[in-house]
Amino acid sequence: MVFGTFDMVHEGHENLFEQARALSSDPYLVVSLARDAVAAKVKGAAPRNSEDARRALLAEHPLVDEVVLGDAEGYIPHIVLANPGIIALGYDQAGEYVDNLERDLKKAGMSVKVIRLKAFEPHIYKTAKLYDQRNR
Repeated sequence: MVFGTFDMVHEGHENLFEQARALSSDPYLVVSLARDAVAAKVKGAAPRNSEDARRALLAEHPLVDEVVLGDAEGYIPHIVLANPGIIALGYDQAGEYVDNLERDLKKAGMSVKVIRLKAFEPHIYKTAKLYDQRNR
């Protein structure tokens, strides 16, 4: 399972999907998509595309097996429903939920391996940078 806003899907995201899939001999990649309001709260601005549009984009991606919407409040209930064996965090994911993730998973009775993935050319492949380049 991976998490993100995915306002677009670029090569950095594809690398994230590839790294996550490589963690299992029989991968099934679930993408947890940030709700519009949650993304706005975390990033300080609403996504450019609606959660429905972002979900449709991810659902068509060949490396993604399933897309689930994150929780509007909290984050554990939808993880419990998906029941992943591994959670793969992006190199730049930070904040309260990341800091408390392993503790909160244990509280929920889950035994999930949490792995931090490597960066892939972050000086090029960051959504905000790519949008800025397009708007110049």
